[in-house]
Amino acid sequence: MNFRRVLVTGAGGQLAHYVARAFSESEVVALDHRALDITDPAAVAAAVDAAPPDVIVNCAAFNDVDGAEERPEQALAVNAFAVRSLALAAEQAGAVLVHFSTDFVFDGTTDRPYLESDVPNPRGVYAVSKLLGEWMAVDSPRHYVLRVESLFGGPHARSSVDKILDNILAGTGVRAFSDRTVSPSYVEDVVSATSALLSSISGSAPSCGNTPIPMLTVMCSVRSTGTSWKTRRSTISRSRFAASRAEEAGVSGKMMANSSPP
Repeated sequence: MNFRRVLVTGAGGQLAHYVARAFSESEVVALDHRALDITDPAAVAAAVDAAPPDVIVNCAAFNDVDGAEERPEQALAVNAFAVRSLALAAEQAGAVLVHFSTDFVFDGTTDRPYLESDVPNPRGVYAVSKLLGEWMAVDSPRHYVLRVESLFGGPHARSSVDKILDNILAGTGVRAFSDRTVSPSYVEDVVSATSALLSSISGSAPSCGNTPIPMLTVMCSVRSTGTSWKTRRSTISRSRFAASRAEEAGVSGKMMANSSPP
């Protein structure tokens, strides 16, 4: 990749560790929430101006789905309005903005993998905040919004999928939905696909304009102007995923398959 400097936000999180490693040939400015409060527009502008980067990779997010209902202001500040600050700063610096979103922007009622062209229908504060963040990212003329589903793995593993895996290895009971189908995304695979996308543009991302927002999930293709590749994997219910992981690990434990709430 021909990027001189890459700024990574949310550096203490699950995804950012591997993002920084993927850009090891570039100068990486990795900022956690203590080094950069992305909800402070002036701080964001100053950090980007001080770098200045060729690429901004936003790994910062408010990921507490249930907590967002209790703290909507915080979820919106991090997942939506902060993205606008990053987008404006990226435009000023002439940088490419990469922002990670989620499959939660959809309502989950389809019986097939979602496509970029599907119309979002968020349910709940978290989902709304993430969709708003996608719209905010478009303020940067050179942007990629990548939707990632059920992230897991890495030294900072903390997702719901990771908790299932931890409980399996600990031999404790596992509760998992039997009617919620997912395509779990391994963190290194997500970063490899992101790196491949940026490598393909040789440091000069075209404007996404009004084209469908790219989806970076193991069940969908990623599309942008002049770029297309597919990363497909079979979908699986959460309960079946847990059972198969337990079988692989040679662990027997109590499995409770529940139906998701209405």
